[in-house]
Amino acid sequence: MKSRFLLSFVVASLALGQAELNAQEGPVEIKKDGDKFRVEIDGKLFTEYITKGYNKPVLYPIIGPHGVGMTRNYPFKKVEGEATDHVHHASLWFTHGEVNGFSFWHVGDKTGKIVPTEVVLAKGGRRGSIVTKNNWNGPDGKTICTDQTSIGFFKTQKGVLVSYNVTIHASEGDVKFGDTKEGTMGIRTHPNLRLSNGRGVTTANGKAVNSAGHKDKALWGKRAKWVDYWGEIDGHTVGVAIFDHPDNPRHPTWWHARDYGLVAANPFGIHNFEGKKKGVGDMTIKKGEKLSFRYAFLFHEGDAETAGIASFYDRWVQPLAALKARAAGNN
Repeated sequence: MKSRFLLSFVVASLALGQAELNAQEGPVEIKKDGDKFRVEIDGKLFTEYITKGYNKPVLYPIIGPHGVGMTRNYPFKKVEGEATDHVHHASLWFTHGEVNGFSFWHVGDKTGKIVPTEVVLAKGGRRGSIVTKNNWNGPDGKTICTDQTSIGFFKTQKGVLVSYNVTIHASEGDVKFGDTKEGTMGIRTHPNLRLSNGRGVTTANGKAVNSAGHKDKALWGKRAKWVDYWGEIDGHTVGVAIFDHPDNPRHPTWWHARDYGLVAANPFGIHNFEGKKKGVGDMTIKKGEKLSFRYAFLFHEGDAETAGIASFYDRWVQPLAALKARAAGNN
């Protein structure tokens, strides 16, 4: 009975997506294009969900306000004025740097790969949805664990919101997510949103703040409910906020937020972030059990204050919190 209720609860919370975000008119269309799924909003490309060609599924490109690209183009293509470091920083992704001893974060002969095995849903409407099942395969090709990933696309009054939900299933045996800074829900931003120049980049003008009030480079390794990065691209001030849901493990999460454009929510890398003994951040999912993560990205106009990021975050978490409180009252 409890599992049936939880399933109904999740379905109901997803159904509230439009109301919770004040979703506007303008349908989301999702079209299959070979190994990719093209996501259009108001008839224009917003992003593509790429299932093959990289060591994990990724979203690229991501088109923000005024038609500007919000993420770095490399490794998909080389563009003058962009850095070509960290080939594994592929636009927007979910993975981790130590899973049963293997890195799924990096790219190489001895690293793991996240391989989509089934597209459960790819549907547009007022809220677009892509749901896939994926195998986490070690370097030898053997599956270590599986996941179900659900990505939602909303047009809101503040910009486009991407919800990114991942449930890891310990389907093959115990799964240990190791204590390393190299993870987990990540984005590599447009070079203009970097906090500092370098490696061929001369246009960095980014600023950053988190929910705890830390700013710019001080965000690295700090715990926060959300972070926001913004800057000027093609004459427009645009930004991206990343939200960590209160139901996530170890919320508020730590942030692997570098000054060169990498921003990642990471609930595992405690020894790096806090200088504690290696292993304190390990988390094991026992065979047959599962663990869920829920994040969101808001691609918005303006800075954190003008975009109202703090209040938007509160609105994002309220519907699920209200459902849980109602359910508790019925027990």
